[in-house]
Amino acid sequence: MAEVSLVRLYILRAMYAVLGFAEGSIQLQAFLHQPHWTLTSGVVHSFLAALATLSLVGIFYPLRMLPLLMYELLWKSIWLLGIALPLWLSNQFDPNTRQTFYECIGVVILIPIIPWRYVFRGPADPWWLGGRPKAIVAAAD
Repeated sequence: MAEVSLVRLYILRAMYAVLGFAEGSIQLQAFLHQPHWTLTSGVVHSFLAALATLSLVGIFYPLRMLPLLMYELLWKSIWLLGIALPLWLSNQFDPNTRQTFYECIGVVILIPIIPWRYVFRGPADPWWLGGRPKAIVAAAD
């Protein structure tokens, strides 16, 4: 199994804390001061509030919560490459798109922070043999 250094674990914890507290404070203010939501804005803010809450769990379990950081990296990368880049290339970057771009571009700091060796060489779930996991097969023998 690939080991993750203590320094990397503390960096991950700091990343989860920043994501949790920064996004959490933004979403808490939005929920306290927004009297009416559209369907789309309500879904987006609920998603971001859940992301902030789960990020706080990552402070205590930084490796177990890596899928959360990877999801954050993936959805923002998809938006940047699939939405923002085509708009920028076609010279259609409006102020709202520009603001969202600046909110999403910070995700690039996750690329060196995520312990990729651990992600790709870390513990994996057992393969299924005949409909039963290896642990069950070994226990049955």
